[in-house]
Amino acid sequence: MSATAAGWLQVLVLVAALVAAHRPLGDFMARTFTAVKHGRIERVLYRVMGIDPEADMAWPVYLRSVLAFSAVSVLFLYAFERLQDKLWLSLGFPPVAPDQAWNTATSFVTNTNWQSYSGESTMGHLVQMAGLAVQNFASAAVGIAVAVALIRGFARAKTNRLGNFWVDLFRASFRILLPLSIVAALVLVAAGTIQNFSAGTDAHTLAGATQHLTGGPVASQEAIKELGTNGGGFYNANSAHRSRIRAPGPACSRFSCCW
Repeated sequence: MSATAAGWLQVLVLVAALVAAHRPLGDFMARTFTAVKHGRIERVLYRVMGIDPEADMAWPVYLRSVLAFSAVSVLFLYAFERLQDKLWLSLGFPPVAPDQAWNTATSFVTNTNWQSYSGESTMGHLVQMAGLAVQNFASAAVGIAVAVALIRGFARAKTNRLGNFWVDLFRASFRILLPLSIVAALVLVAAGTIQNFSAGTDAHTLAGATQHLTGGPVASQEAIKELGTNGGGFYNANSAHRSRIRAPGPACSRFSCCW
């Protein structure tokens, strides 16, 4: 099959998948953001954070909530990167440089996810998992919440109330993104994607060289990265990275291919 034909086939498969999924997923999202009842975990979080989930916010309050949450997220992720050498699963990596840590934090929180580093040689597993992957969820959830608020703005012609940002944020995270990501991560693991806390393995390639294959919680991060239309992959090569394990034999080692 030619490259052009393969490209068109990929486009057609994507369009077909969107056509098949848009109605059930769209209806589910509509029910999620119009539901009256709050989940048990959501109610606990509202209570701990002192949030009134029944409060209907005017647009200035909704906007301030978005900006406040995003500002705290930037500071949290920046501190996480700067302190990574003191954290569990740091893999011995030093703190991320201040300018790069700030660039990465602002990039991930705003959902642009520009990756100016090699993930496997810069970030420890905990920072990748509890810092970057969490922001993949949070930034996508904020984007969904803002889109929902915009729709309410058009639909509610006689009021300036746009709903509750915190309710929209938690519902987007826990009811939509998290379940889908769990399923996607399991599919990736079943297909052979790495998902562990290993510091890595030194492999001998067919060419006789030695290559260090980094482990880590890759499948879980890739799942939300793709679903949230985020960038910033676990590895420098992003989603182009692939590891394949082959059975030992006279001509190859157990870990023979990685690209």
